[in-house]
Amino acid sequence: MFRMNELIESGRIYTIAEMSANHAGKLENALEIVKAAAESGADCLKIQTYTADTITINCRSDLFLEKGGLWDKEYLYDLYSRAYTPWEWQGRIKEECEKYGLDFLSTPFDNTAVDFLESIGCEAYKIASFEIVDIPLIEYTASKGKPMIISTGMASKEEIRDAIDACRKVGNNDITILKCCSEYPSKPEHLNLETITDMISFGVRVGLSDHSMGYMADVVAVSKGAKVIEKHFCLSRALKNADSDFSMEPSEFKEMVDNVNLAAKMLGVSTYGPSEGEKEEYRSRRSLFAVKDIKKGELLTPENVRSIRPADGLPPKLLPEVLGKTALCDIDFGTPLSMDMFGES
Repeated sequence: MFRMNELIESGRIYTIAEMSANHAGKLENALEIVKAAAESGADCLKIQTYTADTITINCRSDLFLEKGGLWDKEYLYDLYSRAYTPWEWQGRIKEECEKYGLDFLSTPFDNTAVDFLESIGCEAYKIASFEIVDIPLIEYTASKGKPMIISTGMASKEEIRDAIDACRKVGNNDITILKCCSEYPSKPEHLNLETITDMISFGVRVGLSDHSMGYMADVVAVSKGAKVIEKHFCLSRALKNADSDFSMEPSEFKEMVDNVNLAAKMLGVSTYGPSEGEKEEYRSRRSLFAVKDIKKGELLTPENVRSIRPADGLPPKLLPEVLGKTALCDIDFGTPLSMDMFGES
């Protein structure tokens, strides 16, 4: 059972560890990543389901050549050939997730990938930022009736709305959109996390797919309303592959999980007045006390009445009203004032 809704309703930030190419071409690494993700506090392990032939074509023109960034001068076909997760591994990876209590999630890049993932019992789907414009793919994926998570890197408001409408068109309303900067790694000044506040207006759950280093962006995202955090996860950045340079190691991911959930606790709910933890301190507020012995018939003055701690007397705002009144009884030093102790002067 895919637990995202349940965990978020319990107050937890739902954290997704994205394996991507971090298995470095070895199944044993992939299975070790599952275990490490679970031990690091992840709620879900995500993979990607494509082959070089389902995501691009083997064409050697400059149109298919990466220019700049981590994959500079690499042809798309070659990049995806070395980065993909073999489909024959994916059922085994899902079983390993079940063994360790992790949800399993994948990003399909064409309809054949959706069909394959259906055959192994995939319970939720992720649409990558680059595929947000592929409305037929979104409709086909959403038609399976599973939770849909859609990254929105580079997308305009209209494109985000089109993707949401595509899900709803086929009767799927379990939609989460993720703020994303499709830069690897993302520079802090390019994240524009304030957008998360505005994205809530789409009427679906909002989160962050984060390619920046560290976890500061994830904590800030939670403060803006993000309920889901996705980060690339590796055993070690020393194990080089297409995604290792911007991926989190296990100890870093655990620290991120702890901190985003701490941030969620700190946010709490909109409320006024004393919190549960403040109730004991509430009586340390100021109030009106007799600071000298006051005899019956004596006037209340700034010399014998003051606003001091604790809060057992009248509210300090009543001091102007109290001063100049006549004591109706003896009021001992250190006595909190009440309205029945004085009358008109």
